[in-house]
Amino acid sequence: MGERYLVTGANGCIGAWVVKLLRQEGAEVVAFDLREDDHRHRLINGGSMPEVEWVYGDLTVPDDVVRASEGATRIIHLAALQVPFCRANPIQGAAVNVTGTVNVFEAARQHGVVQISQASSIAVFGTTADYSERILPADAQRLPATLYGVYKVATEDLAKVYWNENKIRSVGLRPHTVFGPGRDQGMTSLPSVGIDKAVRREKFHIQYGGTLDFQYAPDVAAAFIHAARFEVDGAPTYNLAGHSVSVQHFVDATTAATGFDGITCGTDLLPVVEGADAGPWHRDARGPGPTPLAEAIAETASIFAAAI
Repeated sequence: MGERYLVTGANGCIGAWVVKLLRQEGAEVVAFDLREDDHRHRLINGGSMPEVEWVYGDLTVPDDVVRASEGATRIIHLAALQVPFCRANPIQGAAVNVTGTVNVFEAARQHGVVQISQASSIAVFGTTADYSERILPADAQRLPATLYGVYKVATEDLAKVYWNENKIRSVGLRPHTVFGPGRDQGMTSLPSVGIDKAVRREKFHIQYGGTLDFQYAPDVAAAFIHAARFEVDGAPTYNLAGHSVSVQHFVDATTAATGFDGITCGTDLLPVVEGADAGPWHRDARGPGPTPLAEAIAETASIFAAAI
């Protein structure tokens, strides 16, 4: 039997790109999410929907996850509630992000899934002020400052327990500031919105500044696919890295790519670190590297323009 991938959170930004890249390879894909929502898929696929098996269900309901996982050989687990939603409803945030991840690992155990790749986050770390280094070393202490970060720490650690007790192989990845087509939700989505506004010739202000590690959504999706495949005994978690530059630099690159100078940014810092070392990801896992920033912004602008 060939490989069959279950993608949770398939309607999110990274999820939609994972589905697109897997289908470009001809892989068999089961797309799992809470409800139907096709706008990101249509945006990045020229108005079309990918030909995959769609399964709608609740990540917090074990039977729904077991049903979706049947026949899967590998799972790419991306479904989660982001920082604002966890802050607004901590109980639901814990149910989706922590209990939902337990349900994924339990379903993998029941069905004999070969390997899981799962989304952690840079939010497991604290803020720049908490560390002496601008770019954190790979083994930096986790100091989550949000409930979302606390929940992601829990998912990293439960993966280790499932390896120790059940020999379930998994790889966790920590994205930072994901940008690109489909990135329209969450506190770090504004730079992507800015590209869309620039294409539309509409003025837009990104409310914060400082330095962030910008990571192109298709690159992050490719990393999660690679994490589900490379041979590993254990449950390691790796940092991802893209381009650690100022928000102003990103705005300038957007202006250069679109010819529109109506995008601006503020100076307030977000409560995150500037970046983290991805050396072990590239050295040990031979993970794919980032697309050049200018090229990624230009590609994003092109996709947004085609969708107008």
